[in-house]
Amino acid sequence: MDWSLFVVFLAACCAAAATGSMFPPDKWYRDLKKPVWTPKDWMFPVAWTTLYLMSAHAATLVAVMDGSAMGMAFWALQIGLNALWTPVFFGLKRIRAGMVVLVCLWISVLGTLVAFSTVSSIAAWLMAPYLAWVTVAGALNLAVWKLNPDEITQTA
Repeated sequence: MDWSLFVVFLAACCAAAATGSMFPPDKWYRDLKKPVWTPKDWMFPVAWTTLYLMSAHAATLVAVMDGSAMGMAFWALQIGLNALWTPVFFGLKRIRAGMVVLVCLWISVLGTLVAFSTVSSIAAWLMAPYLAWVTVAGALNLAVWKLNPDEITQTA
């Protein structure tokens, strides 16, 4: 594995993760109605740290391979959308717009996984838990949207 490439991809993940520090859940989020299956707060940083490490590793494997252009384009798109969701949802308090970002993120992570699978099955498998977690995040965003209709009209 090319460690210098890994550091660059991990730095991109760290930049996306930094939005969580800049826009942490606050009283507004704590006061929202959430489904009973909402993951505990401590699970989010643990999950994202693991997923970012796996994603950076997958990108490092694929980046040096022939035929990796589409996979790397999708990887760049998904990390950008990943960085966008937190300021939209927690910063701007836009639940519906957060859902739009999450749908786009889900599609881009799936695109990354599929494109990676054409050049490296290991890289594709490394992205699979990320797709699963974004699926959970999307379901949670949707549930929060549906459980808090007054928030949509106030912040839309």
